[in-house]
Amino acid sequence: MDANGSMAEFDAPTNPMVSPLLTDLYQFTMAYAYWKAGKHLERAVFDLFFRKNPFGGEYTIFAGLEECIRFIANFKLKEEEIDFIRAVLPSTCEVGFFDYLRGIDCSDVEVYAILEGSAVFPKIPLMRVEGPIAVVQLLETPFLNLINYASLVSTNAARHRVVAGKSKSLLEFGLRRAQGPDGGISASKYCYIGGFDATSNVAAGRKFGIPLRGTHSHAFVSSYTGPDEIIEKALPRFDGSYVCEDFVSLVEAWLSKLQTAGSLCGVFSETNLSELTAFTSYALAFPSSFLALVDTYDVMKSGIPNFCAVALALNDLGYKAKGIRLDSGDLAYLSIEARKFFRAIEKEFGVCGFGDMTITASNDINEETLDALNKQGHEVDAFGIGTHLVTCYAQAALGGVFKLVQINNQPRIKLSEDISKVSIPCKKKCYRLYGKEGYPLVDIMTGEKESPPKVGERILCRHPFNESKRAYVVPKRVEELLKCYWPGKSGKQREELPPLSKIRERCMQQLDQMRPDHLRKLNPTPYKSCMVSFISCGSMKHL
Repeated sequence: MDANGSMAEFDAPTNPMVSPLLTDLYQFTMAYAYWKAGKHLERAVFDLFFRKNPFGGEYTIFAGLEECIRFIANFKLKEEEIDFIRAVLPSTCEVGFFDYLRGIDCSDVEVYAILEGSAVFPKIPLMRVEGPIAVVQLLETPFLNLINYASLVSTNAARHRVVAGKSKSLLEFGLRRAQGPDGGISASKYCYIGGFDATSNVAAGRKFGIPLRGTHSHAFVSSYTGPDEIIEKALPRFDGSYVCEDFVSLVEAWLSKLQTAGSLCGVFSETNLSELTAFTSYALAFPSSFLALVDTYDVMKSGIPNFCAVALALNDLGYKAKGIRLDSGDLAYLSIEARKFFRAIEKEFGVCGFGDMTITASNDINEETLDALNKQGHEVDAFGIGTHLVTCYAQAALGGVFKLVQINNQPRIKLSEDISKVSIPCKKKCYRLYGKEGYPLVDIMTGEKESPPKVGERILCRHPFNESKRAYVVPKRVEELLKCYWPGKSGKQREELPPLSKIRERCMQQLDQMRPDHLRKLNPTPYKSCMVSFISCGSMKHL
């Protein structure tokens, strides 16, 4: 829908499997029961939220909103889909229900949501969905499917970014370990939102415009045996002024110089010839972006000297090598020793900037690895992270839920012996209150018709289920969290969906705004959320 309530064009969901049938069977059985009882058009309000932050942390990054809007913008059951539903439901279901399914869309649904890429917290609605109850019920499962993993992996990526620090490059290398093609594509997209700089996933790079990075594997190195395998040895100078007819000999000459260099005396003697050949071949193919995997044989006695010989030969022709990748061993120690080697070469041969060569590390890296490397000290500039990142190895799911909070303007509540599973009833507005230092202090909910909190005004914030948890807050800034992304027939202005780069920016800004003690890995300070500041919602009085 556009700002005037007319239908607007949206791309279909990224994954073509996302259709009205991507749902649980009971959504259709409930839709039939609503229709049979004449309740299907009753106006309902559902909140989508989660109860606990993942990974033992105190924040979550909200992601997946764009895919939800694409889904409802294109929500329409095809005839063959209706035929399938008819076949799986009991034969006693009346024909009129399938005529009803044929006519439904989301033109009378309203969706309010927090900005994608925002830091969010338990119990605060990420999305509020309003509309005819049967239609909104059909949105529950696909919405949760599109939000849960997206938010989980974005949060995982953000946590890695926080531990690594702003100065390090983070590269997502998880495609081969992801849970299927959609897991791989989604992971690349949402890791980028969470703060990663690039991906190895070519399909995701094309689809989303994410920068691509990659080098070569150990197989490439071990596939060579000697320099006779290199047929084309010529390499033009970077500026095109002349052609070096035998780049292989230039590399070998530099290796001899390194072997006799005073500052490198005793570091290495003979290097692996097949590795040197592989590096030389790769440099001939990619002279402007040469980055070598140096741990196929021995990092310090072969990989690093061979890389440096090729890099120095490239330097003679006006090219600048990119750096190395370490994929095994003691990453802290090897990165420090490699840096010393590079700096010794810069000093010995006067090659400006050689000591700052990029060092990339991979090999089953996770949050704990990054934290340990920081404590040990290291010289790694970039991290390639795969399995632990995209599979969210430390936690399998976010646990988002979709709960009815109001129907026909009457609040509804889900009760439970487990107080954490009691839902907060009625249609709500949500606000984030900021203190004088610019940090967010608390997220609060109010009844829809309550007056909004005001800057400079003292506000009593109460926990909805624990009367002893209360605090007075005087905000210096107030941010309303839920924005209208699908106005239905309300006539409200629709928020534009930002491009991926802006969502990523939003995430980075949100992390910058958080107090460091909320972000830290070990024993983070709990953020105050799920606070209420309203009295008009009748169901709350009976808790």
